[in-house]
Amino acid sequence: MSKSRGTFITARSYVDHVKNTEYLRYYYAAKLNGSMEDLDLNLDDFVARVNSDLIGKYINIASRSAGFISKRFDGKLADHALLTKCADTSGLAGKLVADFPKKNLLEVLQDSADQIAEMYEARDYSRATRTIGALLDLINAYIDATKPWELAKDPSNVEWLQGVCSVALQAFRIITIYLKPVLPHLAQDVESFLNVGELNWQDARELLPSGHGINAYQHLMARLDPKCIEAMVEANKQSLQPTPPPTSQQRHAEHQQHAAAPTVAEPGDATLPLKNVNMIAPIAETISIEDFSKIDLRVAHIINAEHVEGAEKLLKLTLDIGEPQPRTVFAGIKSAYDPEKLKGRMTVMVANLAPRKMKFGMSEGMVLAASGETPGLFVLSPDSGAQPGMRIK
Repeated sequence: MSKSRGTFITARSYVDHVKNTEYLRYYYAAKLNGSMEDLDLNLDDFVARVNSDLIGKYINIASRSAGFISKRFDGKLADHALLTKCADTSGLAGKLVADFPKKNLLEVLQDSADQIAEMYEARDYSRATRTIGALLDLINAYIDATKPWELAKDPSNVEWLQGVCSVALQAFRIITIYLKPVLPHLAQDVESFLNVGELNWQDARELLPSGHGINAYQHLMARLDPKCIEAMVEANKQSLQPTPPPTSQQRHAEHQQHAAAPTVAEPGDATLPLKNVNMIAPIAETISIEDFSKIDLRVAHIINAEHVEGAEKLLKLTLDIGEPQPRTVFAGIKSAYDPEKLKGRMTVMVANLAPRKMKFGMSEGMVLAASGETPGLFVLSPDSGAQPGMRIK
């Protein structure tokens, strides 16, 4: 919502048109990092992320595996000995597998429990969803490599078919546990489908027993239809009309009103000085595109952030911008950020700023942050999907 830009969509309108509120819970979780930064609801990105992550990567694990278990094996999962044999990921190629040192898919998933729990506890939901997303990529790579639909064509592969599909459904259960804080209602539907009781965090350490019976698969979540979003926007057109700029008479009257009332207070609040919190500094002198192109802005991954002994304002950041060696940048953001909450974030830096020798070491660039008349510093972040080293143009 923004009064000045005339954008406003009510929660009721969302429920009436889109209906499933957990789509929005997931999208917000993918954006929130525990700080007080604003975040944007980009409706195109919202549709794409829901359909790609929730449907394409998560729900499809169950839909691609459950049918074979129900039709070929009377709904019974394979025993643990077969699971161990079938869960081997050493046949998968590429960086995806290199990121996970263990070769047993289910062990990789189980060993991620503590790491993801810490992210939730730190309210770093975006990092938690990214980590879960990496695990989803691994599961889907496993399914693509084992091709249960191909195994089903050859009767000699019947045991391997049960094992592969059981590994996928055991993995689906563990991932559901990790997503349950974000998608509680969907998790309840999964509990019913898998024929289990209420899933708790500690359950991620255990597998469903050998021969466990699941219920017939029913569609758990539908793709988000862009037409629902279009209908919601259409229904809110009246509230989306931009607020007309004030006339000169209105501005004069407002100025007079402010002059006559130097302070304002809400009930129960301390009296505060009257200030236009939306006031911005004058726009700087016009530059040419050639001037702008001299500044090399890059997406940076904050590998590490730490306090600097003896520095009142500085944090020491270690930044990856795709170079062989990470860079060190000293940033005056100590008053606004806990360094632990910066670790793993993406930001934007000036990469071609001349290195500056400081009392505490060499600073090899500058991170970008916003500030205004009101207190607060806000480190900039690129949209999801941006990779370290990408240039901002």
